[in-house]
Amino acid sequence: MVRYLALVLVLAFGVSLPALAQYDEDESFQNELSYGVNFNSNGGLIGGVFIRSSYFLNNRMYQFGALEMVEVKHPKENRIYSGETGDFFVAGKQNYLFVLRPQYGREIVLFRKAAESGVQVNAIGAAGPSLGLLVPYYIRYNYGGGLGGQDVRTEQYDPQKHRTIENIQGNASVLQGLGEADVNVGLHLKAGLSFEYGRYRESIAGIEVGFMVEAFTKKMVIIPQAENEQLFTSVYLNLYYGRRK
Repeated sequence: MVRYLALVLVLAFGVSLPALAQYDEDESFQNELSYGVNFNSNGGLIGGVFIRSSYFLNNRMYQFGALEMVEVKHPKENRIYSGETGDFFVAGKQNYLFVLRPQYGREIVLFRKAAESGVQVNAIGAAGPSLGLLVPYYIRYNYGGGLGGQDVRTEQYDPQKHRTIENIQGNASVLQGLGEADVNVGLHLKAGLSFEYGRYRESIAGIEVGFMVEAFTKKMVIIPQAENEQLFTSVYLNLYYGRRK
């Protein structure tokens, strides 16, 4: 009987000690650094990029700081291709809108994954200021007219000045107007769910889906002839990868 009891104790400790060590090893991660790409209903093919640093608070909660940079597009944007050059431009567009979003938030663990594999589900909430950069949209316009005349100038689009759409040869680089950006201040709030997976304890990867509300102090004029807003709502999806420390 004593022999069987000793065997049971040895097996029990043999199983429990690695499990405890594994738990301690998991809890030794105090920081997660992740980065990725953003897709949202106000952006194009890729809305923007972000970086985020999360800190361990307790078994069920993390706090994080993040920085996002996205482009917000007007729903009326329509690409037109020049018959002369083949380059495209956006009809009526006067400004790009880029937004920098510093943010602070919390993650609540709803379902925890195993150390080596599985999916962890977190609820996420964050808020912060928004810096909206209205960058002039430059086009290449041919003032030479027909019959092969060439007098091409790179200028910010002006609906009163650039009335002949056939003379627009395409848009210029966004860097052309970056030094003339008009900075506008706002606020944003977001809430979502994060689905984190991975085979290794040191790395993280996953997706985040959610909803965002953002408001500026004035209307952000992207296309002057259309209705422009100062309050924006969007759904978003983030794909991210990172490391734990």
